[in-house]
Amino acid sequence: MELIEKACIMDAEKIKRTLGRMTHEILELNKGADNLALIGIRRRGVPLAERIAELMKKIEGVHVPIGILDITLYRDDLTLLSHKPILHKTEVPFPIDNKKLVLVDDVLFTGRTVRAAMDALMDLGRPKVIQLAVLVDRGHRELPIHADFVGEKVPTSKKEIVSVRLVEVDGVDRVTIDMEKGKE
Repeated sequence: MELIEKACIMDAEKIKRTLGRMTHEILELNKGADNLALIGIRRRGVPLAERIAELMKKIEGVHVPIGILDITLYRDDLTLLSHKPILHKTEVPFPIDNKKLVLVDDVLFTGRTVRAAMDALMDLGRPKVIQLAVLVDRGHRELPIHADFVGEKVPTSKKEIVSVRLVEVDGVDRVTIDMEKGKE
């Protein structure tokens, strides 16, 4: 699928500032980092969670644990994706029972990824609370899910694609609104 960039909505500096603001909001709502853990949804939620944890370390002076969640088997569209989906490892090296968890992802769209992530987390234990932090909320929810911490709300059409690129995965920090070539 070839994409055509329509607009850049966040560059590296804006992503950095946005994550800084979100980190302060998370710490404020949770009254610090005590009993807090971050869970990155595998792929781009993971580096975002790592960046937030690093900012928390600078602000609070404490290490906030990070987990990595693979939701592949929890997706409701698994049979539509592939006959042989690629599974990655879920790595949550700490007990989540009675923890305040912040689930971190790059884009909130229909809500189905978040629903799958919450199902996966519940199989690991019973957290005190699950909060959601997303870099971009693009609307078009199909489930009653909302983010507690939002970097930026970006109204989009269903034909548009919000592409988050991060240095750790893509070699560059940039968020764009794209269209499939031929559908513009």
